Amino acid sequence: MHSPNAQAPLAPTSASNLPLDDSWRKSIPAQVFLNHFFAMDYHIQHANDLFDVAKFPIFQQFHGMVTDASYKALEKLLLNSWSAEYALRITPVVNDEQYLQSSLHWTFPQAYYSALFSARAFLAVQGINVSNEELIRKRVGNMVVRGYYPASIGYYALGPINGYRIQRLPMAKRFTVASKTDLLLPSREGSVQAELAQFLKTTRDQRVKALRNAIQTNPKTALRSPKTGEILQKFSVEQYKVLAKQIGYTTYFDMLSRLRISSTNREIERFVDSEIDVKLFHQSLVNIVAHVNGVHEAYIAKALGIDAYRQLVAKLPSYLQESFVRERMNTLILPMLNSEQDSTARMAA
Repeated sequence: MHSPNAQAPLAPTSASNLPLDDSWRKSIPAQVFLNHFFAMDYHIQHANDLFDVAKFPIFQQFHGMVTDASYKALEKLLLNSWSAEYALRITPVVNDEQYLQSSLHWTFPQAYYSALFSARAFLAVQGINVSNEELIRKRVGNMVVRGYYPASIGYYALGPINGYRIQRLPMAKRFTVASKTDLLLPSREGSVQAELAQFLKTTRDQRVKALRNAIQTNPKTALRSPKTGEILQKFSVEQYKVLAKQIGYTTYFDMLSRLRISSTNREIERFVDSEIDVKLFHQSLVNIVAHVNGVHEAYIAKALGIDAYRQLVAKLPSYLQESFVRERMNTLILPMLNSEQDSTARMAA
């Protein structure tokens, strides 16, 4: 059963259709980014495993820690998540390529912040109230590794630079993205997993380098040569291992965080003048966010109970209540909780 509202990834463009002029060359970084997120979406649709979550022992034993005060915070976090997802979804409805291109400045962050608030709500229902993005990232990373998420978004990377280990993408090793010079969208599960492995690697590279810079540009924390006392320009293998431990795991959440706009993250600038399929990019982001949020909402509804979750949705503004939120509740959350209750009752009998 496919996730509600998801559209299958579109067929890749053939190589003969790709322009090879200067403007296309300038579009290469944007095309690589699109390929990464397209692969993420493809892997989700191919796995089609949202309903597997209901069978996880970790899900069946999941109980929330919700007080009156934390319930109010939970409502607010979910409202923020759903509002961002709503805004992300309505943008592609506008059938104007130019408008879609310029709208990337807000659709990219909307995708990330929708997943961020959804993750915060998932943590809040467990009694963990954190707003620091680095702490959220680490918590989510630990939950990925411990098996809270379905296989479609359960892969991760760990280890030091030049020694990364990619977990739960078994077909990635047989394919190599580096040998792809055509920049075509991946079209088979093997090449999709290789694309995701590459995305994990470049994302982890960025994290390692950012942490190293933060440490080395601060005279108080900078590592120095024991001989000269000078700030080190090169790190040893052992020093990179220490950084890797500090970073934790690299997961789907880190990949989505590449979409946020900040003073240090200018990746989006490359897209506004690029010749990529913006509509396809939007659709991939909508599908990914729906999938991630659907997983979190299932756990939240499990913790609150079906009736309390229904009441929470019933209190939403009408533009949300009558939208994907209700549809996801009816087509995904309620069937999952009912099937989980049925299997628990069978086991008890």
